[in-house]
Amino acid sequence: MDYKQRTLKYSVGCTGIGLHSGEKIKLTIRPAQINTGIRFVRRDLPGFPSVKVCSNNVIDTTLATTIASNGCRVATIEHLMAAFFGLGIDNAIVELDGPEVPIMDGSAAPFLFLIKDGGIKEQDGQKQFIIIKKAFSIKDGNRSISIYPSKKFQISYMIDFQHPMLKNQEYRLNFSTGAFARDISKARTFGFLKDVQILKDNGFAKGGSLDNAIVIDEFKVLNEDGLRFEDEFVRHKILDFIGDIAVMGAPIIGRFVVKRSGHSLNHFMLRKLITSKRHWKTITLKNQTEPTRNSIEIPTIGLQDPVPA
Repeated sequence: MDYKQRTLKYSVGCTGIGLHSGEKIKLTIRPAQINTGIRFVRRDLPGFPSVKVCSNNVIDTTLATTIASNGCRVATIEHLMAAFFGLGIDNAIVELDGPEVPIMDGSAAPFLFLIKDGGIKEQDGQKQFIIIKKAFSIKDGNRSISIYPSKKFQISYMIDFQHPMLKNQEYRLNFSTGAFARDISKARTFGFLKDVQILKDNGFAKGGSLDNAIVIDEFKVLNEDGLRFEDEFVRHKILDFIGDIAVMGAPIIGRFVVKRSGHSLNHFMLRKLITSKRHWKTITLKNQTEPTRNSIEIPTIGLQDPVPA
């Protein structure tokens, strides 16, 4: 059972372009002690200010998830956070010399392999889990997120854009590291050609290109190599969703049914859920018999479920 906290064995790093800033950014991930959580450090700012990943520190959800505290602001954290969640990493220090996490190829796969290169270290502290006790739902027009009690962590996600390639895509995920790495982590962010110049004129997507995003015109994908999955769009929305709920700092055991959501609704849902304590509880597992006693199945994460090469 995967009930102990985890960090990296060794520090690892990479360099890439910020999707929205367009800046070249160096990223380094370092091991951290138990109960540290995930903390970002801005090495380019005086005094090296830091911000811990938590729901209260999410300050902007426009086209990405941005956190800030004590003069430290970091944008576009969701793909890296999804990779941490996928590998069961609870504690890490992420150092940056720029304002956002580099976009890499637009997916979580490069971060997954970077963390794997650093190795995964099991720690003495017990991992905390959030258990959904009672159905919870929010709605905004035709967009909605519902959560139901379940023995497992599951996501059913539906998108429906006004585009022939993105109508009524749906995907269901029973989470494990293997399923995440194989079926979700490689799905890239996407956008519409008609919106590119508007985004750049408003200070977004300065670093966007066909190397780090799927771009779609009125009828087709413009990327020369096409799609990695026929339904890559909805798979990427699940990737974003996992990265967003990872700010809770603990895996959520429940079944999510998500329709047409995005970063803004994801974090609105988390804030509402946090304040509605009758819908959930936290538990800390101290041995391998406790999941059965609590009628839950802990997702296979990290060490026991190798990432496909």
